[in-house]
Amino acid sequence: MRGDGRRPARVRPYSLTGGRTRFGHVLLVETFVAALEASPERKVLTNGGRARGLMPEMRAIVEICRRMRTVAEISALLKMPLGVVRVLLSDLADQGKIRVYGTGHGTGQPDRALLERVLSGLRRL
Repeated sequence: MRGDGRRPARVRPYSLTGGRTRFGHVLLVETFVAALEASPERKVLTNGGRARGLMPEMRAIVEICRRMRTVAEISALLKMPLGVVRVLLSDLADQGKIRVYGTGHGTGQPDRALLERVLSGLRRL
């Protein structure tokens, strides 16, 4: 926070990722992500489960992911660019803070049954 009006400080997206644009995990917009629960011993050591040494944006992602979310939801809830969220999620997964769940179609082709269910749901709206 800065100034008398206590406006939130703006941070450029590239500064959050160190200029990186690539990520090591398959993180499509529909990929599900969830925070991993820390063991009871680890919670004591980390001040009741709070993640020390993480940037505020990464702590916010872990907090949001207490409930399973998609990459797109996380990006929208934090009002952060999708590319930045993907890089931060990949970093968190590498650190063991979150788990990335597969989307179920590893061949790069969308699952026909899933697309038909989505289409059916859209028609019902």
